[in-house]
Amino acid sequence: MTKYVLKLYICGHTPRSEHAAENPRRICEEDLQGQYELRVVDVLEHPQLAEDEKIMATPTVIKKLPLPLRRLIGDLTDREKVILGLDIQVTAPTNEKGP
Repeated sequence: MTKYVLKLYICGHTPRSEHAAENPRRICEEDLQGQYELRVVDVLEHPQLAEDEKIMATPTVIKKLPLPLRRLIGDLTDREKVILGLDIQVTAPTNEKGP
């Protein structure tokens, strides 16, 4: 399985920022099954990191790996849009049953 490297840029530790982070975290935990690194960056605490990535709005999530690089800006609450926008390959769970 491919390892995903994601960075999520938020602005402050507000209820809105926490809400924006919920869905990407859930997707990572449920669909990427440990094959991910998710770093949450608060642009108020680390403005240089945001400037280096040319972050103009929050929330923004960037998929660094696997290539190609993808960015998704704005509402991250729609699971399907996040998966499609970041080009995340979700594998269907297998039902392994013995004979």
